[in-house]
Amino acid sequence: MKHTFINDKTFNGINYTLEALPKGEYDNCTFINCDFSESYLSTITFIECEFIDCNLSMVKTKSTTLKDVVFNNCKLVGVPFHDCNVFLFSVSFNDCNLNLSSFFNLKLKSTLFKSCKLEQTDFTDADLTASKFIECNLYQTIFDNTTLENVDFKTSYNISINPNSNQIKNAHFSKDNALGLLKMYHINID
Repeated sequence: MKHTFINDKTFNGINYTLEALPKGEYDNCTFINCDFSESYLSTITFIECEFIDCNLSMVKTKSTTLKDVVFNNCKLVGVPFHDCNVFLFSVSFNDCNLNLSSFFNLKLKSTLFKSCKLEQTDFTDADLTASKFIECNLYQTIFDNTTLENVDFKTSYNISINPNSNQIKNAHFSKDNALGLLKMYHINID
């Protein structure tokens, strides 16, 4: 099968649940209002691409390459990002729903999560050094053996992080959300 190379193209309003996105490499492409839900994106390469108002819930990502990819106002529920190609993995998220997704064991240094829902999202064994969680809902987000050094949590909420099982040196919290570091002790603070 021939490998497809697509450069500088905009894809608008396409339903990829009916016909799959052709396998290949997409460079500097924009996907607007496209539905990829439960689609196979395995082995597809996206470089410097942007997804706007797209539904990528439950997509299959085995060996998918995401390099400098931006997601804006996208639904990404249950996405196994941990299955992606880890080489050059680089993403950012603005106003996205990432509930139930997994970033298990990924290097996510300096990653931006802005105004995102991350309920029950799994960051176990991930390296989030110097990442920013700006105005994010972190309800029941899983941080276990996660590197959170220099991470900015100041404006996020519903935080629950066990400082004994994560590296949190120089992480930034507001006074209000810092209470989430004490949840494991089951104490009442009035």
